[in-house]
Amino acid sequence: MHRRTFTRTFVAAALATTLAAAAGCSDDADDKGAAGGTQALEKVTYLTSFGTFGRDAFAYVAKEKGYFRDAGFDVEIKPGNGSGDNVKSIVGGQAQFVPIDLTGGLLAAGGSGGAPKITGFTAVAAIQQRTMAAIMSLDGYGITTPKDLEGKTIADTPGSVVRNLFPTYAKLANVDATKVKFENGTAQTLFGTLAQHKVDGIGQFVVGKPTIEGIAKKPAVLLPYSDYLQDLYGNVLITSSQYAKDNPDKVKKFTAALLKGLQDSIANPGEAGTILKKYVPTTNPESASAELTLMGPFVRSEASGVPVGALDSQRVARSIAILQGSGQIPAGLTPEQVITFDLVPNA
Repeated sequence: MHRRTFTRTFVAAALATTLAAAAGCSDDADDKGAAGGTQALEKVTYLTSFGTFGRDAFAYVAKEKGYFRDAGFDVEIKPGNGSGDNVKSIVGGQAQFVPIDLTGGLLAAGGSGGAPKITGFTAVAAIQQRTMAAIMSLDGYGITTPKDLEGKTIADTPGSVVRNLFPTYAKLANVDATKVKFENGTAQTLFGTLAQHKVDGIGQFVVGKPTIEGIAKKPAVLLPYSDYLQDLYGNVLITSSQYAKDNPDKVKKFTAALLKGLQDSIANPGEAGTILKKYVPTTNPESASAELTLMGPFVRSEASGVPVGALDSQRVARSIAILQGSGQIPAGLTPEQVITFDLVPNA
């Protein structure tokens, strides 16, 4: 309660076709789901949030089960490299849909650290109702509390939400951010870097716990940002602002297909892990399943009646206030500048 009260006080101080169905061989690819019957599927590129871990299996589930095809899309799934790079891929036209951590999107749109504000993207659905951002370490590395981060070295991808949000987390957790060193890593190398103790910790999502424990063969230590930043959403689905404006119905259909894959993955993580391995042969399906099991509570809101995918303007406004109050973004950013609420499910 003390943390929640402190965060609230801190906030108060500052205030997206056609339905096409080409005749296919699988059971769910027949003409029954077709609206146009002969129209071609729209090819789109989807990037995962971060590599090809279990937490992103839901996109492959949506593809494998034909949800994208039934919605009129031929989706190519490629591995993403974190919120910063994923935003740039949308704005630059290299992808049509990607998940990013909403806080990372707010920081980009607000011009964090005096950087130029990034525009041209918009969020259209939530993937997780709470942030999964965390600092991850391993047992015996000398990190058990936030204060232990002082004097330590953390590896993370440039532009990741964990890295960009760290000053705000540190301020709330009474950590001197100037005493924590960050070095660059990639989605593919972070776990190995930590397991080999080349660094003391890494920026990671809490669902990465079973994966790192499988690699390092020792218990993981997690410092979740949600301990201090309880209003923050986790990943959200974004597309380009122009695509959303020109194709609102397509955006809604794609979103519905992706969220159907998400709900299936949370309901049956074992199946999702097996599907992920089909598309990504290096996958450990047990670790992927474990990640999805841990992700379940973050996808389903603790508040009764809030549907999967929903976004609340007031919560987003409080997140913006947190970032403004910590000095990470200047005043002026509004939720509507980052989210197209008319396209959000059940909005």
